[in-house]
Amino acid sequence: MHDTRMSTAPGTLGKKIYQLVIGRLDGDNIGDSACEEKIRALVQKGIGGFIIFGGTREAVRSFLRTLRPGADIPLFIASDIERGTGQQIRGTTLFPCQMALAAALDIRNAEEEILFDRAMKEIARESKAVGINMPLIPVLDVNQNPDNPIICTRAFSDSPETVALFGSRAIRMLEREGLFSCAKHFPGHGDTAVDSHISLPVIRKSSEEFMAVDLLPFQHAVSADVSSIMIGHLRAPVFDDRPASLSRPVVTALLREQLGFEGLVMTDALNMHALKGYGDVPVQCINAGVDILLHPPDPDQTVREIVRAIEAGDISEQQIDTAVSRILRHKKKIEERTEPDVEYTSNEALAARIFEMSITLVKDTPGVLPLSQKEKVSVLFCGDASFFPDSPLRNFCGKSSVLFRTDDLQGHVHNEVAVFAIFTSVAAWKGSSGIHEEELSLIRKLSGRAKRSVVLSFGSPYVLRHFRDADILIAAYDVSAQAQHAVIRCLEGKSGFHGRLPVKLIFGQ
Repeated sequence: MHDTRMSTAPGTLGKKIYQLVIGRLDGDNIGDSACEEKIRALVQKGIGGFIIFGGTREAVRSFLRTLRPGADIPLFIASDIERGTGQQIRGTTLFPCQMALAAALDIRNAEEEILFDRAMKEIARESKAVGINMPLIPVLDVNQNPDNPIICTRAFSDSPETVALFGSRAIRMLEREGLFSCAKHFPGHGDTAVDSHISLPVIRKSSEEFMAVDLLPFQHAVSADVSSIMIGHLRAPVFDDRPASLSRPVVTALLREQLGFEGLVMTDALNMHALKGYGDVPVQCINAGVDILLHPPDPDQTVREIVRAIEAGDISEQQIDTAVSRILRHKKKIEERTEPDVEYTSNEALAARIFEMSITLVKDTPGVLPLSQKEKVSVLFCGDASFFPDSPLRNFCGKSSVLFRTDDLQGHVHNEVAVFAIFTSVAAWKGSSGIHEEELSLIRKLSGRAKRSVVLSFGSPYVLRHFRDADILIAAYDVSAQAQHAVIRCLEGKSGFHGRLPVKLIFGQ
C-alpha cells in the first residue's frame, strides 16, 4: 500500500492544487517523446491523475508502469469504458453498452445476475491489467427523452428503478475489485435533447420529479458506497440558475448534505462547450464543492487560475485542503499489485454471448422469419454511412444495396423481403442519436413497396418507433460487429430472440 507516501498533504500550494486535476493522456501519442515528456512533467508537478483515450494494450500498460515511480502520490488513472476497456484500448474486449446489458440480463434472475457479475468483474480485471483504476462508470442517467443525443443507449433504461438496480450492482462489483467507481451525470442528464459537449442543456423539472426519477439511482449509488460522482454540465433551474458543475446548491446542498455523499465529486470534462461563456470555471467548480477537475484544456493554466483566485481571496485555501484530504483518503486504497492475467479469448466469448442475448424482437409477423430464402432478400443500409463498408451484413445474401439520403431508390427494392439496417451511434459532439426526417420518409416509402419489410436498429432503439407498419422490428442497441453477427444468427433462425426492451417506444411520433 502507499500509505507511507501520503501521511501528509503535498507541501506547496501548487502541488496541492495539481492533486485536484485529472488531465488528458492520449494513448495513441505514447511513443512521441514530446508528448511523453509533457505527461512526465505534469507528474513531477503533482497532478492527480490522467484520463486515457485510445492506445494499445501493451503501450498503455508499459507507459503507465514507467509513470508510477515518478509520482510522489499515486495517480488516478481514469477512462470512459462504459462498453468495457475495448471502448478505449485496442487489444482488449468490447462489451455491450449499458442498455444492451439491461436488454440481455434480468439480474433478478440468479443465473443472469451471475452473468452480469462476470461481465463487470472481467471489465474490472481488464481495466486493472492496463493500469486503469478509475473507470468512469456506471452511467446512472434515466433516459426519458427518446431524442437524447448523448445518453440514449449509454443508459440502462428509462426506468429509474431499473437504472438503480443495475447501477448499484455494477458499483458493488467494481468496488469489490478494488477500483474507484464513478456514477454519472448528477443530477441526471437523461431528460434532454441537447448534447452538453455542444451547448448547455436545461432540464425544467420540479424537485419532486428529480427526486422520484433522476436522483433515485444516485441515492442507490450512495448506499452502494460509490467512490465518486460526476457532475453533469446541465442546468436545473429548480436547484440553481447556474450549471450544476458550478453550483453550490447542487454539489454541496443537494449531493453532499441532502443525499449524504462523502466520496469524491468530480466535474464532467471541462473542455466541453456547455460551459462556454462562463468565466473562472475551475474556480467556480471548487467553490461549488467539487474535488476533482476532469480534463481541463490546459492543466497548468487551470492551476495558475486557482492560485490567483486564492491570492485574491476568491477561494479559501481550506477549500483546497478539504478536497486534497478527501482525495488522499481515497488514494490510500490504491495498491501496488501484480496485474491480473486476463483470458481475452474467454472474455470475447462472454461478450458475444451477452450481445446475442440482448437482441430484441420488438414486433413480429408470423411467417417472415427466419430468412431462409436469401435470394428473395434485399439488404439496404441506412443511417450513419461510416458503418456500411465493414458491416457483416454486406454478405448476408451475396449482395447488398446501399441507401443514401438523396438517391432515387425505386429500383433497389425488387425482392420479396426488404431488410433495412439502420445504423446510429451515440457520440460526443455529434448532436444526434437518430436519423434525419428525409431518410425516415424514404425508408417508410420503400418498405411499403416490399412484400415484407424488416427494420433492424443498430444503435438507438427509438428509431423503431417511426416504423409501425414494418412486419419485423429488431433492436440491437449497438453498431459493433458482434451485435451484427448476433442479429444475423437471429435472422437465420440459428438463435432465438432473448432480449427485453428496456425503454418504452411510443409509435407514430
